[in-house]
Formats: sequence, structure tokens, C-alpha cells
Amino acid sequence: MFTTLRIKKNSLLVATLSFGISVLSHAQDVNNTALTVEELRIDKAQQLMPTVTSRLTTRVEKFSSQLSKANNYTVLTQLTMRHAKALWLEAKTSFRQLNDFDDRPLYWARLQMSKALRSSKAFAQLFANQQQKLLWTLELQSRGQMDIKFDKKADKKILLTGFDPFFLDRHIDQSNPSGVVALSLDDLVVSMEGQTAEIEVLIIPVRFRDFDQGMIEELLSPYIQDKSVDMVLTVSMGRENFDLERYPALRRSANAPDNINVLTGATKTNPLVPMLKSSTLLGPEFVEFSLPIMAMKKGEGKYIVNDNRNVSTLSGGAFNAQALADITKQTSVSGSGGGYLSNEISYRSILLRNKFNSSLPVGHIHTPKISAFDKQALSDIVKQTKSIITQGVAAL
Repeated sequence: MFTTLRIKKNSLLVATLSFGISVLSHAQDVNNTALTVEELRIDKAQQLMPTVTSRLTTRVEKFSSQLSKANNYTVLTQLTMRHAKALWLEAKTSFRQLNDFDDRPLYWARLQMSKALRSSKAFAQLFANQQQKLLWTLELQSRGQMDIKFDKKADKKILLTGFDPFFLDRHIDQSNPSGVVALSLDDLVVSMEGQTAEIEVLIIPVRFRDFDQGMIEELLSPYIQDKSVDMVLTVSMGRENFDLERYPALRRSANAPDNINVLTGATKTNPLVPMLKSSTLLGPEFVEFSLPIMAMKKGEGKYIVNDNRNVSTLSGGAFNAQALADITKQTSVSGSGGGYLSNEISYRSILLRNKFNSSLPVGHIHTPKISAFDKQALSDIVKQTKSIITQGVAAL
């Protein structure tokens, strides 16, 4: 059980608790050279999973070596951009060549690169805002930001997001099916009833801080606002079966840490509105997906595909919502996607859809859950996710 503190807006990082859980801070006055909780797990991961953590070591070593020779911000920026993009591309190539459904090498290599960047002499001499920009660039470009091309001349374009592994203090060797789905389906063209669609992907961190700083809006807004895609699918690991999450909620309520062991102070009795940069996120208490649900439920595989309408509100508790109008005036506790970042990425993406492109199909797929790493289960999940998406293509 984790201890939590309620967070005041723009407060500093105020405490580290006995279980290693840190309080979330929206302030920017932090020590960017100090290793994060994620980076401090690297040694343990290397001991327990040497083949996983060393798969992309050539790129990590090249980056580290060139960092040691850098002497100014311009050079560091160039190195970070070049190697972050190269890491993404090499991770995709390795994933496909080995065909082992393992998303973990990319995650651990990225952390080794961010650790190397923080530890470099040139980085330590920069202003804090310059340091933050470099770390932000490393994150975005090693997650596929610069690799979204849609160059296969398909009829339709689908943008899909997955997540990093998480809850690593439970299972240091944890994989995330959504990340595996993303790496498996990137650049793929699927077809249904004569209609083709190309899939391009991004992988998202499991950190409240990145969401609060606007990462989801920065990554997704260009495609939704410019109406340059025909569907946006956010994917994460969920429950026993596939759930298509109909009613995402505004508020956080999960009493669970993120990947840097941050707790927001949110609970089921004290649901909190997240941030968007320096302000609270503005939007209704619930939104509704716009997926072609009847078609997507036909996705074939070993798991059930649910149209999940379960929500929770302060006044009504947990119940199965039949219409958005029934819940818009209630204070949200959790959406059909829960009260954690899975729910939140769905909410933020649908909020963008409602703002910029009201006819765009947008929604969230929760995959079945796994413990640690399970190649057969991951293979089954990827196959059925592809089928779910393919069934939806004919309805675009």
C-alpha cells in the first residue's frame, strides 16, 4: 500500500517517502543531472536480463562515446536528435528480424541513453531549460515521432499508440502488449473489403509528468488538427480480455505509481483533474469514443472483445452507463478505461478529436494483461489486435 499526498499546483518536489514513492511536481526547477527511478533500475535489469538490455547496446555506446566529446548545446542537440531517431529505427529492425515479440530492448536502451545524457559533462553545464529540451527531444524521437510517414499509398491512415512496460518494481522483466502491438503493426498495410489502411505508431511513457507537460497533445495534435489521419487508436494493457473503452473520464483516481514511482494523490474518493502544461486540463467529466464498434467487435482470436461502458462517479458509484448524457453532469472517478494513464490518453485524444475533427474515429483498446513476458500470449494478442483493426477498416 502506498502513502499519498495531495499535490498543490506548481508545488516543488516535496518529499520522497519510505517506499521510494515521490510526490508529483509540476515545477520545472529540478535537478536534471540526477538519475531517475527508471534509470536507477538499469543495473538490476542488466543483471537479470542481459540479452534484453544489451540488444541495442551498439547504439547506446555510440551515443555515449560521442557525448563525451561534445562541448556545447548545439552539438548535444544534433547528437540527441540523430541517435534518438536511430534508436527507434534500429529497435524496429531488431524486433522484426528476431520476431520474438519483445518490446523491452527499446525501453531499456532508451533509459541507458537518457542516463548517458544526464551524466555527460557538457549536459551538466547547460541551463535547466536546455537540459529539459534535450531530454524531451530524446523521448519524443526515440518513440517514433519523426518516423510517421504514411508513404504506402493506402486508402486510409491509422495512427496507433502503445505504452512502455510498467509496474517494474513488481516484475523487472515486464513487457507491455501495447508496445508489442505498436512495434508489430508499424508500417503495416491492412485490408478489408477492398479498403486498405496503413498503420503508423508511437510509444508513450508511463509517467504522469509527461502527460502533464503536454506530450500527448504535442504528438497527436498535428494529425488530428490537420485531418491527415482517418483513425486514431490508443492501446494499453488492461484486463482479462479486449475492452474497447467507450467512456473515458477526465479525472485521475488510480492509487498507483507511475514508472518513476510518482503518486498524484488521486484516489477513488478524491479524483483529481490532471494538468496541461501550467493549467488544469479543461474538458467535460466524460467523453465518448467514436470507433466503428460493431465492426471491431468481430476481431477474431482467443479473447472476447467487449464494448466496455463501465464507469464510476462520486455520486453514483460504479455502474454501466448507457449514454453519455447520463453521466456528463456527474463528477467522474474513473472512465471505462479506469483512472490511470490508459484512461487519460484516451480522454486527451478524444478531447482533441472533439476540438479539431469531430468526425474522426478515435478510441482506446485495452489488450489482455500478461505478467512479465509471455511470447505466446503476446503473439495471440498482436494477431487479434490486427484482426480488430482490420475489421474496423471497412467501416472507415
